[in-house]
Amino acid sequence: MIRETIVTTVSPAGEAHIAPMGASVVEGGYLLQPFRPSRTLDNLAAAKSCVVNFSDDARIFAGCITGRHRSWPTVPATRIPGAARLADCLAHDEVEVVRMEDDPTRPRFFCRTIHRETHSSFLGLNRAVAAVLEGAILVSRLHMMDPDRVDREMNYLSIAIDKTAGPAEREAWDWLCETIADHRARAAS
Repeated sequence: MIRETIVTTVSPAGEAHIAPMGASVVEGGYLLQPFRPSRTLDNLAAAKSCVVNFSDDARIFAGCITGRHRSWPTVPATRIPGAARLADCLAHDEVEVVRMEDDPTRPRFFCRTIHRETHSSFLGLNRAVAAVLEGAILVSRLHMMDPDRVDREMNYLSIAIDKTAGPAEREAWDWLCETIADHRARAAS
């Protein structure tokens, strides 16, 4: 099973980095597979720890993917010195790397959960959040996907946006649509 999460890592200089990432659930923790090159990969390799944040705020996922985000506040993690978590997450797991398998494209970091904390109640599923997550994945792959397929999938996902989105999901969806339009304008010029 893969959980869509926000992973916070910290650089050797102490700067927090926030990135959406699918975290594969494994016994005792997670398997994280950041792509090369990435700050998440560099930070994870250096610190040997990170925080897996659980959020239902679609803007964080879309904002990180599109670069149209505000500053997402972080606070110190509870157990891992120097680590950071999202200030407004529903819950978080603090993890340490127990094993790394190198790969030229996506190294595999096997992580053990050392602390789990809940901060807010989960009040249910919203289809628009799921649509934004799927849209964000599409946007992250614009450089390798057929534009017609992107249009078909975005049109289908827009049904959930139209029916169930609140202001946060609409804002996130707009960022995704603007990014697609910008990508196509650059490709056409």
